[in-house]
Amino acid sequence: MNEPITYKINADRYIMMALEEDITSEDISTNCVMPEYKKGQVELICKQDGIIAGLGVFCRVFEILDDTVEFDMRVKDGDKVTKGELMAVVTGDIRALLSGERTALNYLQRMSGIATYTNSIVKMLEGSKTTLLDTRKTTPNMRIFEKYAVKVGGGSNHRYNLSDGVMLKDNHIGAAGSITKAVKMAKEYASFVHKIEVEVENLDMVREAADAGADIIMLDNMTPEQMKEAIKIIDGRALTECSGNVTKENIQNMIDVGVDYVSSGALTHSAPIMDISLKNLHAI
Repeated sequence: MNEPITYKINADRYIMMALEEDITSEDISTNCVMPEYKKGQVELICKQDGIIAGLGVFCRVFEILDDTVEFDMRVKDGDKVTKGELMAVVTGDIRALLSGERTALNYLQRMSGIATYTNSIVKMLEGSKTTLLDTRKTTPNMRIFEKYAVKVGGGSNHRYNLSDGVMLKDNHIGAAGSITKAVKMAKEYASFVHKIEVEVENLDMVREAADAGADIIMLDNMTPEQMKEAIKIIDGRALTECSGNVTKENIQNMIDVGVDYVSSGALTHSAPIMDISLKNLHAI
């Protein structure tokens, strides 16, 4: 697989947690029908069209359970796959193939669903200047996988977590007293390498954020007309991002606005899973 090394290192502990969630002491069903080692094969089959993502995680689940497992991969992350396509053949201890099946498929179905949904929106933005971003609205302990899936689908990642960058939202501004004060405090506290993003909800806030020296101004839940006016006010003094209930159904409204970025929590919290199965398990 072609995932970054750091992704592989960080992923292992979450995969182990998922396996421990599914196998607290033993897999009773498997131990009933397969009490001892027997080599077998099973086929990974796509049951709907989409973009595949998470094959490395899928494989790693079985590697943890059986270090002799082998994979005959027919596709790679980012490939377009079609209903009925044979994507891989997995060979190994039948007990591991049975016990790891659900966990492996949970990752692969979820990640492929996100990649597929993301890709459908990326295609809608083709030809515009706007880059599609994800958010931190991810499933707990799944962020590393879900954000990777967004990248596979052609989207880009916003900050990974709270340590990554300064984003001053409504409650931060309320705590500081004003946008101007919040930006001033951020510049005094944060390293110069961190950009400062400010969330705004109306044109008065846009003016204040731009005058305060925000690097990025997030236009939250504004109409396309308001966003166009906001961009005129900002006049190149900051990068622009729009957010707020952005989905495949309404993103068309953002294309002609001219913002630099559009962020959508729907990429990770609303993407349907992709239907994928492990079938035809047999001893060899």
